[in-house]
Amino acid sequence: MASKPGGESSLDRILTLEIVRVTERAAVAAARLRGRGDEKEADQVAVDAMRQELNRLPINGRVVIGEGERDEAPMLYIGEEVGTGNGPEVDIALDPLEGTTICAKNLPNSLAVIAVAEKDSLLYAPDVYMEKVAIGPGFPDGTVTLNASPTENIKAVADAKGVSIPDVTACILDRPRHARMIEEVRATGAAIRLIGDGDVAGVIHTTNPDETGIDIYMGIGGAPEGVLAAAALRCIGGQMQGRLQLNTEEKIARARTMGIEDPSKIYSLEEMASGDVVFAATGVTDGNMLGGVRFTRDAIVTHTVVMRSSSLTVREIKARHQDLGKFD
Repeated sequence: MASKPGGESSLDRILTLEIVRVTERAAVAAARLRGRGDEKEADQVAVDAMRQELNRLPINGRVVIGEGERDEAPMLYIGEEVGTGNGPEVDIALDPLEGTTICAKNLPNSLAVIAVAEKDSLLYAPDVYMEKVAIGPGFPDGTVTLNASPTENIKAVADAKGVSIPDVTACILDRPRHARMIEEVRATGAAIRLIGDGDVAGVIHTTNPDETGIDIYMGIGGAPEGVLAAAALRCIGGQMQGRLQLNTEEKIARARTMGIEDPSKIYSLEEMASGDVVFAATGVTDGNMLGGVRFTRDAIVTHTVVMRSSSLTVREIKARHQDLGKFD
């Protein structure tokens, strides 16, 4: 759905802060199971908590990126309707626990994440893998592309920054499928930051390389995480491309039911997340971007970032919750 005449969005400004409660609740639920080694249970409690809070929002929402497809996920599946039904029609991309393994092992950068946009503004895609490349703001358009090799993209980033290749650091998921890419990047002389999970945070880290040390994100990860990362970049700036890994007839058929006709299409940032977008993430475990949930004797402390593309506003909210009952 296009914005209203005059550029006004159909998303209410108040909704920006209401969405924070959604990620806060999911993060707190998951944080209670940090370090317990049970990925499925941590993910399930986060899903349950996020769904409960979403259904309190004054929206007519459709999950376009969720916890799997309808026959795979009992809650927050792709196509599920959420909200009270009284309010704007919106698309929702979500990951109640980005980095389930990270949470189970109590490692850095596990998040509860959501993006809300005007209807038909977020890529409606099956739960498959996506090839991605992303950089932060300040680069000429088209600096990186999936049509280029890792070597070419690394060199393009170095040239655009005016630095030598050894001064560039790439963030890549530590997976066997990336063995050749890792070897190629290292052969250029660039550094690599390998991450075990959590590629939404990995993409966002490219937006502040002075603090995170990450200049470019590349590799294959989940499509849900790709759309969420694109939503964040729409709010804070950067470049990103994504290509769905529709490498079987069954996946191609599933994608076609969602309106995707070209299985090899490269999606731009704006094609993955357009219109007015609100993005929120709450830390579950401590990380480079956000602090994790802290439980004190008389309060629960959360750290959230919430962004909006129409105003290019980024807010950090450190909340001390003394009404502990609201998280039950």
